[in-house]
Amino acid sequence: MKVRSFPQNPGPPAWDAILPQGQTYPELRETQTVDWLVIGAGFAGLSAARRLQERAPTDRITILDAKRIAEGPSGRNTGFMIDLPHDLASEDYGGNVEKDRATIAQNRAAIDFAKQTVESFDMPPEAFRDVGKINGAASAKGMTHNSDYAKHLENLGEAHEMLDAKMMHEITGTRYYQGGLFTPGTVMLQPALYIRALAQNLLSNRLQIYENSPVQSLEHEQGLWVASTGQGRVAAPKVILATNGHIQNFGFYKRRFVHVFTYGSMTRALTPDEDKKLGGHDNWGLTPADPLGSTVRRITGRGGSRIIVRNRFTYEPSMQPSENKLAAIYQTHQRSFDARFPMLGSVSMEHQWGGHLTLSLNNVAAFGEVGEGLYSACCQNGLGTVKGTLHGICAADLATGHITPMVQSLLSEAQPAKLPPEPFATLGARAKIRWGEYRAGPEL
Repeated sequence: MKVRSFPQNPGPPAWDAILPQGQTYPELRETQTVDWLVIGAGFAGLSAARRLQERAPTDRITILDAKRIAEGPSGRNTGFMIDLPHDLASEDYGGNVEKDRATIAQNRAAIDFAKQTVESFDMPPEAFRDVGKINGAASAKGMTHNSDYAKHLENLGEAHEMLDAKMMHEITGTRYYQGGLFTPGTVMLQPALYIRALAQNLLSNRLQIYENSPVQSLEHEQGLWVASTGQGRVAAPKVILATNGHIQNFGFYKRRFVHVFTYGSMTRALTPDEDKKLGGHDNWGLTPADPLGSTVRRITGRGGSRIIVRNRFTYEPSMQPSENKLAAIYQTHQRSFDARFPMLGSVSMEHQWGGHLTLSLNNVAAFGEVGEGLYSACCQNGLGTVKGTLHGICAADLATGHITPMVQSLLSEAQPAKLPPEPFATLGARAKIRWGEYRAGPEL
């Protein structure tokens, strides 16, 4: 199968850009045969490789990535590793109680795996902050969303705390929010720092990483999968595809994914004076009460004290958003920032970017064996950090014959549902996004 198209993520990977220069990895320029090939070096691919090292410690593993490490979606998200239900297509993130309990168990298993990895590799504390998150409500409608979600969490037996406007101001420094819903189980990542540290610590005489090495073809020849990058080739009996929506360009799951790009902006580093004006806590993360509102984070650490705003979604079936949309989107970020932080009127956005999300209509993963010895760990439904970790672990378990309860649960799910025919799929998706963003009101 030939791979002729690749997702295009606009702007810099901001989380990576604010870090000092990291380790670089070579491009593949040779022919090799190994026991395992992992395509994709994000959360799914590196987690799969980590699990393979545990399950098959003497096997040789090669990881290929089309970009630099942490340059793709792993350096473009907002760094929330969420344990609770977080269905972006729902009104309040929640769903069926029984299914949500299974989702929570899966997400927490992935978070525990990441936590053990952080501790084993002695990663910097800011790579993985176990501090929880807030659902922020900026309107009466948002407060109702939070109240409904709190009732759902009560039915699930999950810990949560309702925050009033005063408490929100004390945490965030802004008076924009009428209230919030705090849940303790979310981990806040510096995602590029986490991915960099994970990649570096995986390296051994049995595991090699190659960056800037996009796979241009993948063929099955005499019991081996042969991946060609144009400058080199890797042959392996077993391959894990950890490429999220890009797996469609390998010929799988055609017309079963909703390709969405979401966009973020990160301020320049705040001065000590600006930090004082803002007040509040040094590190916090806030998802919007309405799923199409603004996600906001404040970070303090390497790269200084900064604020991140993420909002706006566009449907991009080609996986390549057009440049003419970006200026208007980034203006929305500035307006959202100014509305929340009027005391920081002179602060500008230093980094602005877009990142690729892959969703399925029925909110399930693209997981399992898609060819002899070829495994998919894709379609994270907008939760690339936690679901990518989960799918990578489980793909490695499945491929090594360890059919764990989590693997069984993923295999029991339906396949991603087919999209409606064109032009109805595109018209429907774009209309739903526009209507959802309009209805988000002050939450945007």
